[in-house]
Amino acid sequence: MHQPTSRRDRNGGLQPAPVIGKISAIVAPAPDCCTQGACCASETPRPAPDTGDSYSWQITGMDCPACARKIENAVARLAAVNDVRVLFATQKLAVSASEDVRSEVEEAVGRAGFSLHRNDTPRTEAKTPGFWQENGLLILLAVLMTASWLIEQVDAQAGYIAFIVTTLVGVFPVARNALRLMRSGAPFSIETLMSVAAVGALFIGATAEAAMVLLLFMLGERLEAFAAGRARRGITALMALQPENAVRIRHETREVVSPAALRPGDIIEVAPGSRLPTDAKLLSPFASFDESALTGESVPVDRRQGERLTAGSLSIDRQVRLEVTSQPGESAIDRILHLIEEAETRRAPIERFLDRFSRIYTPMIMALSLLAAVIPPLLFAAAWQPWIYKGLTLLLIGCPCALVISTPAAITSALAAATRRGALIKGGAALESLNGIGTVAFDKTGTLTAGKPQVMAVVALANISETEILANAAAIETGSTHPLAQAIVARAQASELKVPAASDLHALPGSGIEGFVSGYKLSLIAPSRLEANLLQAEALERVIALESTGQTVVVLLKEGNPTGLIGLRDNLREDARAALAELKAMNIDCIMLTGDNARAAAVIAGELGIAHRAGLLPAEKVAAIAELNQKTPVAMVGDGINDAPAMKAATIGIAMGSGSDVALETADAALTHNRLGGLAAMIRLSRATHVNIRQNVAIALGLKAVFLLTTLLGITGLWLAVLADSGATALVTANALRLLRQK
Repeated sequence: MHQPTSRRDRNGGLQPAPVIGKISAIVAPAPDCCTQGACCASETPRPAPDTGDSYSWQITGMDCPACARKIENAVARLAAVNDVRVLFATQKLAVSASEDVRSEVEEAVGRAGFSLHRNDTPRTEAKTPGFWQENGLLILLAVLMTASWLIEQVDAQAGYIAFIVTTLVGVFPVARNALRLMRSGAPFSIETLMSVAAVGALFIGATAEAAMVLLLFMLGERLEAFAAGRARRGITALMALQPENAVRIRHETREVVSPAALRPGDIIEVAPGSRLPTDAKLLSPFASFDESALTGESVPVDRRQGERLTAGSLSIDRQVRLEVTSQPGESAIDRILHLIEEAETRRAPIERFLDRFSRIYTPMIMALSLLAAVIPPLLFAAAWQPWIYKGLTLLLIGCPCALVISTPAAITSALAAATRRGALIKGGAALESLNGIGTVAFDKTGTLTAGKPQVMAVVALANISETEILANAAAIETGSTHPLAQAIVARAQASELKVPAASDLHALPGSGIEGFVSGYKLSLIAPSRLEANLLQAEALERVIALESTGQTVVVLLKEGNPTGLIGLRDNLREDARAALAELKAMNIDCIMLTGDNARAAAVIAGELGIAHRAGLLPAEKVAAIAELNQKTPVAMVGDGINDAPAMKAATIGIAMGSGSDVALETADAALTHNRLGGLAAMIRLSRATHVNIRQNVAIALGLKAVFLLTTLLGITGLWLAVLADSGATALVTANALRLLRQK
């Protein structure tokens, strides 16, 4: 109950209201790198510097997560660069520098083997690498391996030489990449391990195995690139939802412009079968839209004049005109992409641990391999060749690829699965937190209820008519975005009342709103916020009677004297009972925390069969969450600005997709389809991911342990060691991809 630029909290207080926009699905961050020096994301988010200019590009040519670190290292070496970040999921390079370094950055990235496209220039279609570009070297090596084997069957010496040539062809690009990574400060990369192993095998005469090592390594790289491509497929589809051009109408003249040229207030035209280039308000009387790409709803939605639509919505049956409502770069899709980039820095604790572990583990394995190769011959007079061979095999067995990818692969698949079902989870840390949730706390209005209250009763307390009470209340509520305020205004409009103009509107923090109408000061305040004894006994009885039926009551005061009561009722969401029953079946406790009055809250909580606490101010919600958190990890579900502090205080905050931007930005996850049933699905997915990660770690470490033992016993050799590592990577990836089918 406030001015258009304000928003009422659940107790009737006012807080500034941001522009509300619909946030939709998010795609998981890409898997982290599997090499010691090639991490794609920092362990913690790196804030952009406070000084310097910012520049951004779209990257083409990245086919695996290790590429991101290569680009970062290449750009970071430029003297004027303050900060550089590569966001693998959105293929974006962000640079902050003390001067214009765009040309230098593009040149440095070009030398590293990638190309950039500036975000502030018209988009050009990126060339997708062809089949032979991606797989040519692997196929060539496989052909050379086959030819070398056939030659060996005819002439052993010629076959020996053929395998040397095959190994040199295969090791050249791998060793070149290893040298690049060494120069960029990553000496212990997987490329280094493979190069050392292949060259070492040549020196001891194991030419066939040296070639096989490289073939299996390249096959493993392609498997990782495939997994990364699967992870990015959703984000690619999301970016494709925004059309390249828009049709703007000016003085009934159509002009084709870039979506970046559109501004709020512009009129655009969208043909049937085309998508909206930006968020907009429908001007045509009626139309049907397919919003499934953003909301997950497969059934087209009918929209009427004045309703708002998000970018990417597809016009089904007719040509429509709309009014642009979002600034360039601030549409629903743009906000989703921003959240994806933000989520990529929020890595799960176990993922960060494994990444740190690999940085110690890889050089340790190299040192252990060296010791295994030299100590037995030096100290125990053992033959050199067998122990060098075992040392090289141990080097390959120690490759941390499968181990390090075990967590990000599972998290990537899980976040992608959540996206498909209309849930936004901001990174692995949030996904991991969901696994331990024991209590879910809910806000009431707009969360457990539909957020569409209706005026149920208007009661006069003085010599004044009910119509005048409603008209005066609507006067100081006009322009408000809060559901209660909109319900009062809607009732006045439906009754065709003449609503007077109000002036000097301002909030009464934690209480309500007041303003001047026809020279009189009017206030709308919750009964619990009134001074003691201001309401007479008869009025109090009416308040109690209304609240006992589940209604929220506000009191209209004129010059400080109560003149009327307005009772409003908000019905439960259709899926609320089923959603809470599902959570209870998972042994998760549910509680409602609301600023509404105790009697109305008790009615709603009674219908749902859950505990409740009522009459809470935002700070009191935070205290309640802190108390609950001491017993068990708590998830807070809300939709309003006043819910944001409690969501931040909880173990994990979950926002309803229709809620305020502040709630959505504060939350760690969001139900973008606005259905409470997604809560249980998210928690089940988190639990399944936790199990999947443990399985992946067991696969990675188990295979290494088996082949370590067999190598030391002389049972297995080089190519089986690489097969074990590539096989473990493939198994871990395949196991993680099972989460895409999680229900």
